[in-house]
Amino acid sequence: MTTYAAPLRDMRFVLHEVLEAADTLTALPDFGDATADLMDAVLDECAKLCEGVLFPINRAGDEVGCTFKDGVVTTPPGFKEAYKQYAEGGWCGLTASPEFGGQGLPETLDYLVSEMVGSANMSMGLYPGLTQGTILAIAALGTPEQKKTYLPKLVSGAWQGAMNLTEAHAGSDLGLLRTKAVPNGDGSYSVTGTKIFISAGEHDMVENHVHLVLARLPDAPEGSRGISMFVVPKFLPKDDGSPGARNSVAAGSIEHKMGLKGSVTCVMNFDGAKGWLIGQPHKGLAGMFVMMNKERLFVGSQGISQAETAYQSAAAYARDRIQGRAADGPARPDKAADPIIVHPDIRNRLMFSRAIIEAERALAVWTHLMVDIAHKHTDAKTRQHADDMAGLMTPIVKAAGTDFGSEITNTCLQVFGGHGYIREHGMEQLVRDVRISQIYEGTNAIQALDLVGRKLGIEQGRLFKGWLSEVEATIKSLEGRNDMGEFIGPLKDAVARLKSVTLWMIEESAADPNARGAAAVDYLRLFALTAFAWIWVRMLDTAIAKKKNANGDGFYDTKIEVGRYFIKRVLPQTVGLDAVIRAGSKTMMTLPEAAF
Repeated sequence: MTTYAAPLRDMRFVLHEVLEAADTLTALPDFGDATADLMDAVLDECAKLCEGVLFPINRAGDEVGCTFKDGVVTTPPGFKEAYKQYAEGGWCGLTASPEFGGQGLPETLDYLVSEMVGSANMSMGLYPGLTQGTILAIAALGTPEQKKTYLPKLVSGAWQGAMNLTEAHAGSDLGLLRTKAVPNGDGSYSVTGTKIFISAGEHDMVENHVHLVLARLPDAPEGSRGISMFVVPKFLPKDDGSPGARNSVAAGSIEHKMGLKGSVTCVMNFDGAKGWLIGQPHKGLAGMFVMMNKERLFVGSQGISQAETAYQSAAAYARDRIQGRAADGPARPDKAADPIIVHPDIRNRLMFSRAIIEAERALAVWTHLMVDIAHKHTDAKTRQHADDMAGLMTPIVKAAGTDFGSEITNTCLQVFGGHGYIREHGMEQLVRDVRISQIYEGTNAIQALDLVGRKLGIEQGRLFKGWLSEVEATIKSLEGRNDMGEFIGPLKDAVARLKSVTLWMIEESAADPNARGAAAVDYLRLFALTAFAWIWVRMLDTAIAKKKNANGDGFYDTKIEVGRYFIKRVLPQTVGLDAVIRAGSKTMMTLPEAAF
């Protein structure tokens, strides 16, 4: 069986010691109560819920899955009861406005909650995760009446939120969608069309579903500029807020998936369903991105969460499984063999996993802190810089978090050998579950194209230059310190390499239209590793300082060794990525189509 204990010590190290987030957050409007003590209490309660309620039903969710009969979806055993406990605990509305029953807490804290929930039960975590995105979209774009009608029910968890974008013929090219919305003359619209891959589109854990649907008005221009967004409830709300008459929306079937089987994925049919416009006509795609940006960061947390559970499980197995002897002599002479953790290959897999996970977590928390500053800070210039940093890091957190998440779950499965390949130990479920995270909410190739094709190009590289200023400030503050020299030098080299290859890519794309597309995925990994190096240097600086007064606490010594491993054995990957990127597009584009 897999193993999971919430990594609260590491979370608090990042939150309180490295980023000193409480000082920043409590200085922001509306977050005065977000003290370190309060955030710690929330993390403690979430850990109890995840370890004691959500994690024990994760395997049943995979083995039984969701079932579909006569338009009704039944969730796996224990899910309905666990969801009720989750909703009653206020977790669905952790960051939502108190005006609508939420707790008004920071996104920074919500990220850590999402990671723990995902580690314990990724399938279960997807249901409230989608509701949170729906809350954001309606809160940002809805009319006062729409907010009053939908937000209290979504915040309480009584109603489920879902986003309906994809159509079978369109995939990620939303400009091709065909779903129509025709005015009814009373302010409502009749929405007709079929959507696929709709997570949480129908299930038995809530009393109503609230669908955000992308559709075209009769006068809509072609392409993505002709898309509007509508709110379409499964049951039309009565004046008292309770579910009323059934709307003309229903699940036609559910998908039979590789993994994430406890989370239902539906084909949704809208047959003249009554809906209401959210936001401005023909501006639905921009409106949906209010939700999508939240969900992309959320999916990044899913990649990290599965890697964390895989790492903990592999480390526990490696300490227990005996096989072979250590190369430098028996480590357990009282036993027939040594535990496999003595072998360099096993150590390397575990060290790689931990070094990446801890960097990803720290970078994700920093990114969410930027989100909070962008939303709440009183100074416009500060808000803009924070928004730039969150925008730049969103494709990196999503794509790198899930690419490395899949890579780590696979490498941790390898630690189990043949036992990892069979169901008994649960590792193969993690591999299957995490794989979708590289695909949904925009494939990771799309994230990479967003980075190189859009984010780098905003106002002659304003976002990139802003991030470089953060990194260069860190380097300047630590240069010359003997205890940081072995870390600062490699970081400077990596930053110089990233700057050089970025300039090369921009120049190359002027002559080669395929240059950015050919480089994008490798460039995002190069950028991610460089960003990890920066956040590792910040963690190492903190750990070295704290170690002096640690009173025998081995946490900081461990942190330093893991960071050293990253700098010496992982960061050098950027050298090879630089060479791959500079190989250009011709090596992949020259072969004629017929030759494939």
